[in-house]
Amino acid sequence: MDRKKIEELIALMEKKHLSKIQLKEKDFEITLERELGSVVTHVSSPTTLVEKQRTSPSEVDTNKYIQSPMVGIFYAAPAPDHPPFVKKGDHVTKDTVVCIIEAMKVMNEVKAGQEGKVVEILVDNAHPVEFGTHLIRIE
Repeated sequence: MDRKKIEELIALMEKKHLSKIQLKEKDFEITLERELGSVVTHVSSPTTLVEKQRTSPSEVDTNKYIQSPMVGIFYAAPAPDHPPFVKKGDHVTKDTVVCIIEAMKVMNEVKAGQEGKVVEILVDNAHPVEFGTHLIRIE
């Protein structure tokens, strides 16, 4: 895999607020893990390469996020024919239900846990999420 494709994967991670991407192709394997303010890259191939790319302190993300408390499927509304729990511009409190995460056929309500204004919904409806995935950005 060339450097340009790796950079595209890193950009995708940042755009979708993913914490980890793992890709395997024949004898080539790459795992990208994102920590707060950084992207750490591990590449395994016939010649092993380990590369670290760190962001400067001025690029550290200062936004507030509502994160997924578990692995599952993100649902923005209580049912397909219902309006979403929250939308861009809505004000949320700590107890506001912002979405549902379905895990093992159980629907789990996710509360904001903090107060603020919804700036962006970061996950598409019915999209799988991991523990810690940024779901909603608030200010």
